[in-house]
Amino acid sequence: MSQSQESTNLNSKSEKKLGEIPISVLDLSQIVEGKTAADAFKDSLDLARHAEKWGYNRYWVAEHHNMPGVASSATSVVIGYLAAGTSSIRLGAGGIMLPNHAPLVIAEQFGTLESMYPGRIDLGLGRAPGSDRRTSIALRRDVTADDFPELVEELRSFFDASKTSYHAPIRAVPGEGLDIPIWLLGSSDFSARLAAYQGLPFSFAGHFSPDYLDRALEVYRTTFRPSKTLSEPYVMLGVSLIAADTNERAEFLSTTMQQQVVALTRGRPGKIQPPADLSSQLDPLELSAVRKRMESAIVGDRDTAERRLQELLARTQADELIVTSGIYDHAERLHSYEILADIAIPSGKATL
Repeated sequence: MSQSQESTNLNSKSEKKLGEIPISVLDLSQIVEGKTAADAFKDSLDLARHAEKWGYNRYWVAEHHNMPGVASSATSVVIGYLAAGTSSIRLGAGGIMLPNHAPLVIAEQFGTLESMYPGRIDLGLGRAPGSDRRTSIALRRDVTADDFPELVEELRSFFDASKTSYHAPIRAVPGEGLDIPIWLLGSSDFSARLAAYQGLPFSFAGHFSPDYLDRALEVYRTTFRPSKTLSEPYVMLGVSLIAADTNERAEFLSTTMQQQVVALTRGRPGKIQPPADLSSQLDPLELSAVRKRMESAIVGDRDTAERRLQELLARTQADELIVTSGIYDHAERLHSYEILADIAIPSGKATL
């Protein structure tokens, strides 16, 4: 992926199309009901290997804490495991929640990963805690999301050899001097503005914050300042996709995602549940939350998925899509990504 490729604004007449942009995977190493974190990691590695075979561009895992259904809390460790089991696909964090960590620790961790797997590691940074308030305190950091710009600058300085020397008091080893792509992640226009100011690529969480999508992309593109890292704005858009052989099957599989929304609404997150009929189980508030969340999800068969993805791409002119598929059954989740590869990756490596 060339971060200097030409970008367009939301009103561009040169419409991007599926098959012309990179497609990537976002994974939470989901722990499904009846299984363990060990099973989740095995499934993630299997998905990463399939994604590599099918021609996906990168494979990111996300940091979350105190969530029984998410195994990727030690994000850099998971990335190392996935990198060791694959050979060419880019691996990274989508993202590291920087307020939870000392920047030096992250610089050393990702410096280590880049030293082990050169040219394959991405570092996406978010400003949310990825957890609840009590868990944030348990992580033993006395900083908040308000400190995010300073934390990003501190982290970047550890990679910049021109700002350190053998006489510097603190150096990231490994890390210093390594060219590790840094992305800013966001679900509003805050990180969009910061990414534009620092000339960094921006990944927007369209899979759970669709209301801020247009505003965030407009802010990022119109205020972008070229940098040594990036000469033009580069947008990667998060998308939730559940694809199956029929619309009916995809809708049924999507009830797993709906149950996750309900569990979060109730304040009781748990393991990933099998699909089920929810029609008589939801109160009006929960039903509203589910409907709102599912508005941004693309659910359907091959033709439906292709049509809705192309509509989204025409609207946003994203430079890359990163897709999450929250399906209970691992084989069904693989098939969803297989359908997507057949639709959107011109390599023709997917075989349906």
